[in-house]
Amino acid sequence: MTEAEARREFAAEVVRRLRRAGHEALWAGGCVRDIILGGEPADYDVATDARPEAVMEMLPFPSIPVGIAFGVVRVRHPRIRGIEVEIATFRSDEAYVDGRRPKGVIFSTPELDAARRDFTINGLFMDPETGRVIDHVGGLADLRGGLLRAIGDPAERFREDKLRLLRAVRFAARFDLHVEPATLAAIRSMASEVLTVSPERIAQELRKMLVHPSRDRAMDLALDVGLIGVIFPPLAEMRGLFQGKPVQPEGDLWDHAMLVLRLLGPRPSFPLAFAAFVHDVGKPSTRSRHHGRTSFHSHDLAGAKIAERFCRLLRLSNAERERITWLVAYHQYLGEAKKLRESKLKRILAEPGIDELLALHRADALASTGITEQVDYCVYYLEHQPSGPINPAPLLTGHDLARLGLEPGPGFKSILDTVREAQLEGRVQNKREATEWVEHFRATGRWPAVWHADALDDAVSPPVDGAGRQS
Repeated sequence: MTEAEARREFAAEVVRRLRRAGHEALWAGGCVRDIILGGEPADYDVATDARPEAVMEMLPFPSIPVGIAFGVVRVRHPRIRGIEVEIATFRSDEAYVDGRRPKGVIFSTPELDAARRDFTINGLFMDPETGRVIDHVGGLADLRGGLLRAIGDPAERFREDKLRLLRAVRFAARFDLHVEPATLAAIRSMASEVLTVSPERIAQELRKMLVHPSRDRAMDLALDVGLIGVIFPPLAEMRGLFQGKPVQPEGDLWDHAMLVLRLLGPRPSFPLAFAAFVHDVGKPSTRSRHHGRTSFHSHDLAGAKIAERFCRLLRLSNAERERITWLVAYHQYLGEAKKLRESKLKRILAEPGIDELLALHRADALASTGITEQVDYCVYYLEHQPSGPINPAPLLTGHDLARLGLEPGPGFKSILDTVREAQLEGRVQNKREATEWVEHFRATGRWPAVWHADALDDAVSPPVDGAGRQS
């Protein structure tokens, strides 16, 4: 039995046990929607008339009272780790007071339970034993008609939980649905209120959108309804900034970003997808014209600063923030990889995030010129390492310099960096040569221009001061 089959069977077993105990029980919400659309639900929810205390007492499965005041209990598969079913008592909600949760619930009926949900496609129930769909809100007709429609008054649904503004975008993009006109109008009129949602919840929705193959459709819709302009104002400025890229001669900067997102492949990581989304966000603020030509000098560095602000705004983890800003800062670095010095190429190819940087470079190249020659060269270099290992162990350390009699200080880093560069370029082959080179520098105050030990007395470059700086 596959994990998906085990998950489905466990959800069916929960329903069977509740029914044997005399209760009404049905699959509810997103799992029903996914089954109707021919997909495999990632998880299952069960709705029942049993109260949460009774659920925990009658089911012989490990249970977690995740929201018992709201009638919600989660049960775990007794043998397979990671398989859980959320069970909620049929309910209607009291008034929402914080734009997220009702102040209380009233246990009720399937009809009222469906009416409290967000969108008609999420308000369906299913009998897992017969496959019969129970529809109190018109969700089946909307699925067949390709519509995303809020249940009841759209403005009221969005006032209850402002995150639904983003969820509407995600569902419409993921399932390729048109947003029903009244629902669309409510999203546009209330877009500014999304900022009342916590940054962590906004980030969670963006994460779900950006890692999914529909990511570019989701971002296009989010821009169209005004959510991007509210959450990330600098990104909205990319619309209307035309570049004349060979691949999109009539497209603007936003169109380019969407094409890069689309070209990432089916399942990029969130840091890669977010970096691709914002990689050119520095262009509007760095745009200038000289002699009739438009340039965006240092837009990569400007973009990295803006990306870091976005990451802090969303309260992403340090690891994600650092990876995203690094990807944005270096998204052009390998554009002329074949011309890079060997040491610079090896250093960047040795970075932990190089696979994602190459994926971003490839998507950007395909969306700009359609030519991936530079990225292909980097991939070849990584696979074949024509000039030796990409990231060999350093030949010298600070301890080695101290043993040679050098005073610890700021000059250490300069010396070690220079030796490392020579090592990566193959001009210093081993520790003996590196040590003799440092001893030559210490004795003469000059850097050797020829790096092998048997040529240390030949051509030299300008003298340096005691800290390792050229004078």
